Amino acid sequence: MKTIRDVMTAGPTTVGASTPIADAARLMKSEDIGSLPILEDGKLAGVLTDRDIVLRVVAEGRDPQSTTAGEVGSHDPVTVDPQQNLDEALRLMAEHQVRRLPVVEEDGRLVGVLAQADVAREASPEQTGHVVEEISE
Repeated sequence: MKTIRDVMTAGPTTVGASTPIADAARLMKSEDIGSLPILEDGKLAGVLTDRDIVLRVVAEGRDPQSTTAGEVGSHDPVTVDPQQNLDEALRLMAEHQVRRLPVVEEDGRLVGVLAQADVAREASPEQTGHVVEEISE
């Protein structure tokens, strides 16, 4: 059975908590990604998504130059351990209706991200279909 480490995207692009939203958005565009883990002192502090930017910055009329990733990102995200098996990660994705799970060592250090796209490449068609259906509800 595959572990998360076998499937995840290692070395994901990240931002610091003090990164201005405008810079984070440009990074998302250049990397063609929809979320960025937020790190503080090398450890996962939260996750900033394109949805966070739209709902918590644009829709509220906040300044993207002075608003930071730490202010609008989601804190206390659902995470997985790199040694967990893929089935457990799929269960967490479905239960919490998330498309991406930060992969974090016991000490809080981010080592990767498990995305729905990683699951689609590695899981069985049945597993992939089930998790996509559960996330989309």
